[in-house]
Amino acid sequence: MSVGAAARRLACPCALVAAPAAHAHGFGQRYDLPLPLSLYVTGAALTVAVSCVMLAVFVRSSPHGAGEARFRLLPEALARHGAVRLLVALARTIAVAGYLLVVAAGFAGNQNPFKNVAPVTVWALWWVGMAYVSALVGDVWKIVNPLETIFRVAERAGLRALRRELPPAAGVWPAVALYLVFIWMEIAWDASDRPAAIAAAIAAYSLVTWIGMFVFGAEAWLAHCEAFARLFGTLARFSPSEVRVAGGRLIEWRLRPYAVGLLPRAPLGISEIALVVVILASVSLDGFLETPAWAAIAEGMDDWPVSPRTLAIALAPLLFLGIYIIFCRLIAWSAGGVSTRRVAGLFAPTLVPIAIAYQIAHYLSFLAMAGQYIIPLASDPFGVGWDLFGTGTYFVRLGLVDARAVWYVSVAAIVAGHIAALFLGHLLALREFAGRRAAVRSQWPMLVLMVGYTTLSLWIIAQPIVTTR
Repeated sequence: MSVGAAARRLACPCALVAAPAAHAHGFGQRYDLPLPLSLYVTGAALTVAVSCVMLAVFVRSSPHGAGEARFRLLPEALARHGAVRLLVALARTIAVAGYLLVVAAGFAGNQNPFKNVAPVTVWALWWVGMAYVSALVGDVWKIVNPLETIFRVAERAGLRALRRELPPAAGVWPAVALYLVFIWMEIAWDASDRPAAIAAAIAAYSLVTWIGMFVFGAEAWLAHCEAFARLFGTLARFSPSEVRVAGGRLIEWRLRPYAVGLLPRAPLGISEIALVVVILASVSLDGFLETPAWAAIAEGMDDWPVSPRTLAIALAPLLFLGIYIIFCRLIAWSAGGVSTRRVAGLFAPTLVPIAIAYQIAHYLSFLAMAGQYIIPLASDPFGVGWDLFGTGTYFVRLGLVDARAVWYVSVAAIVAGHIAALFLGHLLALREFAGRRAAVRSQWPMLVLMVGYTTLSLWIIAQPIVTTR
């Protein structure tokens, strides 16, 4: 069952008693569009197309120093101040306490998913919430990662890591593989809402992470193999801040304009390209699995030996990667004298705003509904009848964000995400290709891709939340 599945469970009026099948936008009622869906989709596609033309006409050069953080919010000297280090230590202590609470509640608490703090904390607050914070604020996970904090404490207590060298060919493939396993757990794992199963999965992942840190060193493992350090770090390249951490200590925190961290000076490696594509493919797939089209496909695969969702998880990234490489080849051919490999590595980060936009469009309602459950669960995390903070009887407002609001936020986010991708691509093209004419010409294939993906994304988002005409 996916995060989307958990959302309709939470939206069910009798969720605390029974848990029927679910979807990410389970509002109980759908929004009746005042205009046909085709007009919204056409308008969004035209907006993206017109934006591309305006970029070609008015943006004639790539700004000098684009991609660099500008203002030192927390200079290195201040980061060493006792008060700052105390605040960082407090944040890490809270993160470790939350981690231990989730694991303990998962194993020892009530196994009803709606009376245990583990499912809502993992799927709503951490998985969705931390993605939002990473993209819109900064790489907070780099500071508070409880697995790193626990390992650093063990090092200070005398543990000596072996610090073997990772093979250069490893790239970030271990992080890609672990992230795919996580996506399978979110989308296809039947036990994804069972507290004990969640706690066991966290314990297993923690053990793998600590062994990896012990063998290869914390820095190397976090940089290449820890799936969520790479995931949240990738999303944070869009954010208006840049966090520097060394040896487990916060060194510096800088402010910068949104998205400039997605303008790389050197092309990404093959494994890093794969990670960006998997991030985009996974969130799109999670939305597609809620459409009638997928229901028809899955119905025809009932007799297959492999679960339809598992097969989709395996094939979707390959499909996205294949389409991306084809368009990179077209961009390289349009620009002239540039290799497809270099284009793919340079332009892969420009896909990140689209992934963020889809995260906002697809998971906003889930976070708004499921996140409220943390209020009563804070008073009774184990589901044993406590009321520690007097919030045990808090009434969850399932209509806090209605379908109409989600639809308009989704449209705005998806259009803005694709325009941001085009803008970043245009700046890269102006910087990399020989002459403005070649740069503009190279962006027509990107425009086709962005318009097509905008149309597909809005159609997917619309299926569970609006009544179409």
